[in-house]
Amino acid sequence: MKVSVSVWGRFHAFYLAQQLQKKGCLHKLISTYPTFAISKYGIDRTFIHSIWQLEVLCRSWQRLPGWLRGDRDLQLWFSEQFDRSVTNSLSPGFDLFVGWSGFNFWSLHRAKELGAKTVVERGSSHMHHQTIILQEEYDRWGLKFTETHPGIYEREIKSYADADGIAIPSLFVKRTFLEQGIPESKLIHVPYGASLAEFYPVPKEDNIFRVIHCGGITLRKGVQYLLQAFHELNLPESELWLVGSIASEIEPFLAKYQSERILLKGTHPQSQLRLFYSQCSVFCLASIEDGFGMVIPQAMACGLPVIHTTNTGGEDIVRNGIDGFCVPIRDVEALKEKILFFYENPEQRDEMGRNALEQARKSLSWDDYGEKIISAYLKILKV
Repeated sequence: MKVSVSVWGRFHAFYLAQQLQKKGCLHKLISTYPTFAISKYGIDRTFIHSIWQLEVLCRSWQRLPGWLRGDRDLQLWFSEQFDRSVTNSLSPGFDLFVGWSGFNFWSLHRAKELGAKTVVERGSSHMHHQTIILQEEYDRWGLKFTETHPGIYEREIKSYADADGIAIPSLFVKRTFLEQGIPESKLIHVPYGASLAEFYPVPKEDNIFRVIHCGGITLRKGVQYLLQAFHELNLPESELWLVGSIASEIEPFLAKYQSERILLKGTHPQSQLRLFYSQCSVFCLASIEDGFGMVIPQAMACGLPVIHTTNTGGEDIVRNGIDGFCVPIRDVEALKEKILFFYENPEQRDEMGRNALEQARKSLSWDDYGEKIISAYLKILKV
């Protein structure tokens, strides 16, 4: 089996390419990242096709002041340019094409013309479900929701039908696809992993009880509910650490719940995140919509128990009551209850942290992911 992988940016595609390369199955990795950045992941340069110019253009465009960009939306243009470039770079010699959703429409069809089977990678819930639930959340707070460009939306929905398989990371995502009439036989359900070389426990330096959120500080990530829960608990000798970039939409909530116990830690390279996880007591991801929070296995690999919502992919890897707890979305009282449990029960908290670490080491590495996804690819080729 030879597999060509196409992704705008990075996501988990470089770990996928690593696994394919290990098994002698990688044909080509196409990305907008420069070759030198991709090769840091151990990918042989001979497999890499970089369309770095588009990454530079896109980032430059995003940095322009709003008055210069105006109301021009270039989402579709960038997607189309990438897709056409990928299409032109495909050549015979591969059996399977794996393309990230929203960025591989024409390239999907070109791969089929070359006799390959095709898989769409979708890391979030079904596009229709994602749009509806996020629209609801923004409406709830009287804010404007910026939808995916209609052209990209249409191409993505069409690609679900055109592809031979759709790779998804969680039961949550699976349910949203089934609700939209996608046959279960088409879904490749394999949860992502974590780099155990990068994520491992570091001794905690004090006895302060800390809850940590890692990732975008946005409405989508449910930070507004976590802030409220932590504020209302008002626990002595406790802190909430928020690690990640702050969206303007969340600033009113940060102002409302402002406290010296709520610390904004900024953004940091992935290689440094274990230092933050390991100084905390429990990890919490209160997302409204998250196909698979890759921060969850990272936190587990650092020895933290996890509080997560039904819409994070956590139920796939966090054993409820053993490694952590699952709560409904938007449920402040449930968040308070579970945070308070960990605060009041340090021995059980430590035990669940050890369970989470053991679970991560046993089944949540990228090697574990590689075994499962390659097995699934082989089944597609046999159909």
